[in-house]
Parts: sequence; structure tokens; C-alpha cells
Amino acid sequence: MYDTNETTRQRALLAAVDTGEYDVEESLDELAELARSAGAEVAARMTQRRPAFDPATCIGAGRLEEMAQFVRNGGADLIIFDHELTASQLCNIEEACDCDVIDRTTLILDIFAQRANTSEGRLQVELAQQKYRLPRLSGAGTGLSRLGGGIGTRGPGESKLESDRRHIRARIAALESQLDDLTRRRQLARTRRKKDGVTTVAIVGYTNVGKSTLLNRLTDAGVLCEDKLFATLDPTARALQLPDGRSVLLVDTVGLVRRLPHHLVEAFKSTLEEAAQADLLLDVCDISSPEAEAQVKVTTELLQSLGAAGTPVLTVLNKCDLLVQPPLELGRASVLISAATGYGIDTLLLRISQMLPPSQHRLTLLLPYAQSGLENRITETGGKVFSREYTSDGILLDALVEDREMHRVRDYIRRPAPESPEA
Repeated sequence: MYDTNETTRQRALLAAVDTGEYDVEESLDELAELARSAGAEVAARMTQRRPAFDPATCIGAGRLEEMAQFVRNGGADLIIFDHELTASQLCNIEEACDCDVIDRTTLILDIFAQRANTSEGRLQVELAQQKYRLPRLSGAGTGLSRLGGGIGTRGPGESKLESDRRHIRARIAALESQLDDLTRRRQLARTRRKKDGVTTVAIVGYTNVGKSTLLNRLTDAGVLCEDKLFATLDPTARALQLPDGRSVLLVDTVGLVRRLPHHLVEAFKSTLEEAAQADLLLDVCDISSPEAEAQVKVTTELLQSLGAAGTPVLTVLNKCDLLVQPPLELGRASVLISAATGYGIDTLLLRISQMLPPSQHRLTLLLPYAQSGLENRITETGGKVFSREYTSDGILLDALVEDREMHRVRDYIRRPAPESPEA
């Protein structure tokens, strides 16, 4: 199958072999979005149905010649395969087509490299890139020689290829050591948050479904929002005030795609564990997309692999403003919203409050004047005082008290305070 889009300047040729393992056309649609996100223009697609990949060139000889002819005619200067290619396959395809060839994994790593802004993000991306490059050195020609060495990096009689390998292995070890340090710090921060009673809500989901738009809507975080895959990469955390008066930590996480490269999952494991260890997950999906169900499945499978199978999940059906007809029924663990317009946000906040375990209690307290210091204790430990009245018997407070502080105020409880605070 071979089709060309003549309405745009055609630069990248997408290629795939259909072995029946998954829907190739849907995967190529996503590959096209990835290519555009990386800055390429999609010129054409070429697919071939085969029982298995050709070990030498991935795609069959006849289709490979068509690809080469398309490149020679000026149709494209880049070929992107929707599969991981071996070093020899890369070398053979480049030789046959006389142009740059990359695969799906390289494309995703390139996008991540463009979008990583924090030092940890850059370390994670480089680690994934180096691990992916190492087994592909032997067939990569001279291009990867620039990764290694220089004077003093090779022993007597050592080949350039072996020098490159040694350089990359040393770099991988250095990156892993730096990331181990960052992982330990992240784990300590998580432990400290748990000890301090900080409740964490993580936004997870497919890339480009509106996670960053939702974070901005809820917290005015000012995170970049673009109609591109992986528009934001580095995790962002902001405080979120809930209707019951609680303040929780809302964490945005990296978006997911089908067949996310395992090197990338491994490199970003400490970041993804932020979501896996949250108290509640907001699984955002694009309800206007025909792929909504598949997107949720991808997210669920990855979170399960990270050990988050038991974490409560609230499915957030975003972009309902793009629907002609909204769903007639919603499950108890789902809510319909539009992060762009604000529709359903109040309902979402209420559902978050309902699904989180109670860590604070709204109480009316009568503190003896001798115990007035407890008011400061309540606010210093994450609670909140909504109103205060000085009476002949003591200080009458309408307050939100942390679970771990209940033993200090139990003797001064008068009655539960109203359900809906006016902060």
C-alpha cells in the first residue's frame, strides 16, 4: 500500500511492515503526529504485509526499491520506520535509499531530547539514547564515531568501534550513577511528604490529551500547552485546594504512547513512580478521540507494570466540548470535563475530594485560653482555621485538623463543622 499527500511539502516517508500484531494504520497515524512534533513534514506512507520482518532490511526488496525511487525523485530526504531497526537493517536501508533512516524509538528519543528542560530530564533522555545506540554501533558506519573518545580514550591497537563502545559504556555508567543519586533524593522527598501527611494526586494519561491544560486550569501553573505529542516532558507539581478545604499536591507526568520504548520507560522509572505512589490517579483521556479506550488501556498497563494496580483511579474524560453528543451515562469512577472551557471542573474537584482517604477533619473546637497555642499548631501542620470567636469559655474555632493532630484536640471538640467551608 502506498499513498502520498500532495498538499504539503513532502519530506519524510513513513514505512511499516504489517505482520498482523497490531493495527498498522492507527500506528502510522500516531507516527505521523510524532514526526510533526519533531519538526518533520510527512510526505508519504508505505506499508507491506508480510508474515515477518526481513532480517536484512525489515521491509521486502521490492518495496525497498520503491522507497529508494521515491527518495531519488525528491519526494523525501528522511525515512522513518514504525519499528525498531537493528544496526544492520539501518545500514542496509540507508545504503539502498541513500538518505537518513531512523526508527520509531529514535524519533521518540529525539522529541524527548528536544523537550527535556530539567537536569534530571536531560540525564534520563541521554541514558535512554546511549543504551539504544550501544548495540547498534556495528552497523552505524562512521556517524557514531563522533560520540566517543578523542586523545587518551583508546588503548594501543584498539579499533575505533571498540573505542566508541567503551566510551558509551563509561557514559552509561556515569549517567546511571547520577540518576541513582537523584532517585534516592526523590524517594527521600516522597518519604518526607508521606511523613508530613502530604496527599498526592497524579495526572496520568496518553500524550496530547490535555493533561497540562488541566493542570493549568486547576492551579494556574503556567505550563506550556501545545497541540503536539510530548509538548511537556518534565513533571510539574503544584498545590491544589479542594472543596473540603484540603490542600493536596497535584503532579503532572510525562505523556504515554503505544509501544513506548523500554529504554525510555527504564530511564524515566523514578519519574513515573511519582504517579505509581500517588494517593489518587487522574487518568485523563481525550473523549473526542476514537482511540480513547485504547489510550486508557495503554496507561493502565504501564501503571500496573510500575506497581500502581491498587491505587484508586478517577478517569477524566476531557475535551467534551468537541463532542456532538456527550455520553448518556458515566461510571462512578469517571467524570466529564473540558479543561479548555472549564466545564465540569467543579464536579471533578468534588470527586477528587470524595475519592481521597480522609486525612483532615472539619471540626468546631472550643480551646481554653491556656491552650491557645493549639491554633498555631493546627495551621503549622497543614490544617486551616476558617473562623475564630473569642468567648467567655475560650476560643471557638471552625477548623480543619490533620488526622495526625486529632489526639491533641479531641478533648476540645464541640461538634462537626459544616461540610462546605468558605475559605
